Amino acid sequence: MLNVSVSALRRVLWLDAAGALGMAVAHFGFPGLLSDWLGLPLVWLQVSGVIGCGTVLLSGALASRALPPAAGVRLLAAGNFVWVAASVWAVWGAGLPLTSLGVVWVLLQAVFVFVLAELEWAGSRQPQPLAVA
Repeated sequence: MLNVSVSALRRVLWLDAAGALGMAVAHFGFPGLLSDWLGLPLVWLQVSGVIGCGTVLLSGALASRALPPAAGVRLLAAGNFVWVAASVWAVWGAGLPLTSLGVVWVLLQAVFVFVLAELEWAGSRQPQPLAVA
């Protein structure tokens, strides 16, 4: 089992918040350009930007706590696992007109989010004194 300390978990949570913020800013700031480059419909970029904003709020709130609540961290990790599954579906099951760059982009961010989710899940299961929500 992966061993993630509370301090490492908090860093992962901040990284999750920063990544989601960057994605949301890009999706809201340059939707037309990203749609052309990636082949993602504008509405998908807008919805993912909204989801990113929610991730920023939850992850930032958890990271700002000295002892992040285990239930909140698990909720965030579960949401990240759903994001990964949705990303894989977007590439191979949704029938989207993704460009080659779009396929690479979606899969790379899915790998990044999967790693975050694994670390968050492992950190939430440590016997260390995480706060009980």
